[in-house]
Amino acid sequence: MQRLKFPTALTVLAIVLIVVWVASFFIPSGVYQVNPETGDTIPGTYQELPSCASAPSGATCIDKSFLAQFKRLWDASPSGLYGIENEQGHVGADESGTLYGSAAIFLFVLAIGAFITVTMKTGAIENGIGRLALKFRYSPALLVAVLMSVFALGGTTYGMWEETLGFFALLVPLALALRYDRMVAASMIFLGAGTGVLCSTVNPFATGVASDAAGISITDGIGLRLVMFAVLVPAAIGYVLWYGSRVRRDPSKSLLPREADAQGEMADVPPLTGRQWLVLGIFFGAFALMIYGFVPWNDVWNTIFDNDFPLKTFSNFYFPQATVLFFVAAVAIGVIGGFGEEGTVTTMVQGAADFLGAGLVIVLARATTVIMKNTYITDTILHRMEKAVEGTSSFGFAWLAFLVNLPIALLVPSSSGHAALVMPILAPLSGFANVQKSLSVTAYQSASGFINYITPTSAVVMGGLTIAKVGYDRYLRFVAPFLILVFVIITVFMAIGVALG
Repeated sequence: MQRLKFPTALTVLAIVLIVVWVASFFIPSGVYQVNPETGDTIPGTYQELPSCASAPSGATCIDKSFLAQFKRLWDASPSGLYGIENEQGHVGADESGTLYGSAAIFLFVLAIGAFITVTMKTGAIENGIGRLALKFRYSPALLVAVLMSVFALGGTTYGMWEETLGFFALLVPLALALRYDRMVAASMIFLGAGTGVLCSTVNPFATGVASDAAGISITDGIGLRLVMFAVLVPAAIGYVLWYGSRVRRDPSKSLLPREADAQGEMADVPPLTGRQWLVLGIFFGAFALMIYGFVPWNDVWNTIFDNDFPLKTFSNFYFPQATVLFFVAAVAIGVIGGFGEEGTVTTMVQGAADFLGAGLVIVLARATTVIMKNTYITDTILHRMEKAVEGTSSFGFAWLAFLVNLPIALLVPSSSGHAALVMPILAPLSGFANVQKSLSVTAYQSASGFINYITPTSAVVMGGLTIAKVGYDRYLRFVAPFLILVFVIITVFMAIGVALG
């Protein structure tokens, strides 16, 4: 009898998509009024949208007939790739407005696949990782701690999350060379960058947007968040090292099936050639340029030092520009590697094909949020949250503000979108509970970061697991104890924040 297996990431997301679509039949649709000048949601203005089948003639309504709902489901996946969001918040391929679909990230992932594969073919990465593994073979924990700290710093300062997709394929062979498993490779990113995002200090996309919506400075409450960072990041590193040390001592302790490609200790690694050194220079230079372009230096620098960043920055650099960067770098490495025109192109296409599954996962994850936007159920859930936190004690408010933001974070995986949605409502409510607005910001971003670890609608979680070849069910088993610890620590910090307020 064949053993039942947990479904793949694409199947999990397809199930989530169907569940959300079915739920939209039963969850009332509704909208808040929005301040036309600031774009903020106005508290107390929620209005339920009636079904067009029962609404008076000429009234604003939403068509929830089966045919209309089925069309929303049918169009969700294409809109998850190239949908446009209009001024009313509706997403569709034929709308006018801003890109809501994941086309930019989708192409970025394919470019990373092409770039990694061409570089791997030169042997530079294999030899480089082998030399690094030899250097740290007696202290692999130090390397894991350093890498996780770097990811955490990126998360807390500029919200490094989607940008980590390019690192999964690089860390897997490194972890295997150090006699860890693929789970360690994936968790270095998830628990490193993810914990940094949860404890965002000057992250303009989370703390910045939330603080602005709450009408406070981004530095308000930074002391509490710095202490959270100092507590949670070592806890994350310790948890990964605890699991990793068990795997090194006894590979049967791994939560993954036996690693067919585990490399073990490398006893004899040839030195890098001059050509390989040049390839690695371009390889790491491309990643360094990407990170430099992604970081909003002026915002971060101005927050800390109250003046403009002294160096030249890119006026516009994000996934579209990074995609071209990696395609160009892949071609350059192909030329240096002596692959010729045909060999370079063939290898790039093969690499992009290898990462296509991760790209499709990202598209399907975005399709789920398209369903929620087009059925207008997100504001209804937000309205329930508004009612839940009214009239509570100070600690009760802070803790409930964290709790009620958890389902919102699940439905709105974008930290900035989540902040813009909830903070105009949460911040005024905190005043009624005698809680500092900065603590409501901490509660929101803690919930957003907590869900970021595991949400199946996240392009990073599902895409990263697909690249690392780690099953979602296995990852949930791995991270569950850590989530319990994080939940308790956040609850303690909510109490401390109220006491200090």
